[in-house]
Amino acid sequence: MKVQLMAAVAASSLVAGCTTVNGETSMNDSTEMARESAPRTAANPTGTGYFAQQSTLPFHAPDFTRIKDDDYLPAFRQGMAIQDAEVATIVTNPAAPTFDNTIVALETSGRMLTRVSRVFFALTGSNTNDTLKAINTEISPELSAHDDAIQLNPQLFARVKAVYDQRAEANMTPEDAKLLERTYTDMVHAGALLTPAQKEQVKAINTELSSVTTQFSQRLVQASKDNALIVSDKSALVGLSDGEIEAAAKTAAGRGMDGKYVLALQNTTQQPMLTDMASRAACEKLYLASIHRADQGNADDTRDLVAKIVSLRAQKAALFGQPDWASYVMYDRMAKTPRTAIDFMEQMVPALAATQKREAAMLNQQIKDDGEGFTVQPWDWSRYAEQVRKAKYDLDESETKPYFQITRVLEDGVFYAANRLYGLTFKKRTDLPVYQKDVTTYTVYDKDGSELGLFYFDPYQRDNKRGGAWMSNFVSQSHLFGDKPVIYNVLNIPKVPAGEPQLVSFDNVETMFHEFGHALHGFFANQKYASLSGTATARDFVEFPSQVNEMWASDPEVLAHYAQHYQTGKPIPAALIAKIKAAAKFDQGYALGEVVEASLLDMKWHSLSAAQAAAIDTPDKVNAFESKSLKDLGLQVDLVPPRYRSSYFSHIFSNPAGYSAGYYSYLWTEMLDRDAQKWFRNHGGLTRANGDHFRDTVLSRGGTMDYFKMFENFAGRDPDVQPMLEARGLVEEKK
Repeated sequence: MKVQLMAAVAASSLVAGCTTVNGETSMNDSTEMARESAPRTAANPTGTGYFAQQSTLPFHAPDFTRIKDDDYLPAFRQGMAIQDAEVATIVTNPAAPTFDNTIVALETSGRMLTRVSRVFFALTGSNTNDTLKAINTEISPELSAHDDAIQLNPQLFARVKAVYDQRAEANMTPEDAKLLERTYTDMVHAGALLTPAQKEQVKAINTELSSVTTQFSQRLVQASKDNALIVSDKSALVGLSDGEIEAAAKTAAGRGMDGKYVLALQNTTQQPMLTDMASRAACEKLYLASIHRADQGNADDTRDLVAKIVSLRAQKAALFGQPDWASYVMYDRMAKTPRTAIDFMEQMVPALAATQKREAAMLNQQIKDDGEGFTVQPWDWSRYAEQVRKAKYDLDESETKPYFQITRVLEDGVFYAANRLYGLTFKKRTDLPVYQKDVTTYTVYDKDGSELGLFYFDPYQRDNKRGGAWMSNFVSQSHLFGDKPVIYNVLNIPKVPAGEPQLVSFDNVETMFHEFGHALHGFFANQKYASLSGTATARDFVEFPSQVNEMWASDPEVLAHYAQHYQTGKPIPAALIAKIKAAAKFDQGYALGEVVEASLLDMKWHSLSAAQAAAIDTPDKVNAFESKSLKDLGLQVDLVPPRYRSSYFSHIFSNPAGYSAGYYSYLWTEMLDRDAQKWFRNHGGLTRANGDHFRDTVLSRGGTMDYFKMFENFAGRDPDVQPMLEARGLVEEKK
């Protein structure tokens, strides 16, 4: 099993733009059969209950009809006990350490623990309840301690190191060598070379981090629910669609507030409804509810947890001799160092600041033209930006939505592009159990007609689902064990009332393509070891394939296939497509600015020394540090706030590692993405040859090679930031 199971699996619940989780445990058929048939002893305990054996459903998909909430806690503990016994067998093996009896044996340990973790953390992110929350609180520190017991086991590390030290003489494949390197460096990074006293400190910090980050996640889910805007007067909702108003009424009724309306909060600063609501007073209330959801000094306030998490991380980095958490955590990233990431972002600030100033002036002029006497505020921005967009580009979102019906977008858009590029086909299934009634499943077939994997699609917003969108696996691909991938995409699209067409915005369309880009990365995995399989890559590389896949959402051929009016069946007009593309470069001062601000805020928090972090020990000091960090950037943060404030920045605070010192990854991978998009356009666009090339050089490689080399194999050169700046409209396009 891949070490750091707890952190890896918990990462599957990361929110928002999206995320993925690393590979599942795997083993070859003969090893598995031997293990499953061998008698268990006190040193090799037997697993019982549903998770003790692989699922008998196709692709080993979870059988949700057989899983009860009460199964998880005993299954976690049985899984940990079994893996403890498996590790003990490795450590006590009298034979000299070899790649097979140490590295592969460690890779194949913990099968049951991985199975239960995969399902449990999928549900705590997408379909949680009070029982699962309580189990999460109880089991998280135990899982952290279990991981530490493996990673910091001196006898185990001695065997790993012995194999690593003899690697030059070993006859290994490149993937074998990568697994050995990853296993060794991960254990060193976990603290294998620390003194016994330092190891105990690391264990204590890890356990506390596990507990505190779990609390952050749970408080934030509750805060988002508790601080949803409650509206008593329907007139305040003028501008919203009938479906949106009915959904708000239904949400209120579900909370025992008949006659009122509840506008649920998405886990971003800006809220989509601000674009359409006509009442400026209601917009202000919704915006303020969003930014203050978790900083009101009540039970939902997360700021004390932010301070604690930042301090614990800085303390841990200091134990490793690192100046700050960012320096410690970026050891395996493509960018390698905080300075590289910061320099990359700061080079965008001058052009971005000028764009923000220019766009704010445009919005103020629009407000003046409307006969109003105020200047633009954050809660006004999206509404007036939409007005300027309509005037400048003659594009109205209500004009485009009728062409984007969710099932057509998925089956005739997302799946169609995958067929044209890679030859994939899809068959909807109704015979497999799902964890929630709105989830649908599809078998995915490869270009030769063979089964490639299984896909779950969970699109709709729920009170018990985290905000944002993400991808992960129930089962990861592995040749060692013979597993094919079982992958799910989770989104948060507001569901319309029954009987109405489920129309979505073009932003939602792009998100669907994005998340399926992650799924393709998982489906095309072609690795022996699950720890290196598919999306088991560096944080600042994993978003690259998913962002590339967004380009096909607006490809003329793909659009023509899925963007058809839900009433008339007529295809989206070419003129409307042209408007969408022309408008894409508008409002980039906001769209890019909020991400740059969030990314640099993340880096500011995680560039603190242990002493500096310890000094930020109250909610007020958290606010003060955030405010100063944002103002120092030189952007218009009063008008363009970060995509996430610290108190609801779940990417970086909702699990022990997550995207901490890594939110820049979305920008870094956008650089790779925009450069790759330009390559596709220059080589003929949507063709099987291009798809096969991208699959061969990137999508099928997992985490088996250097990321710069992987990009070079695809594009024939190093990545270039110029196409990103051009695409964002910040610089003129080079001919």
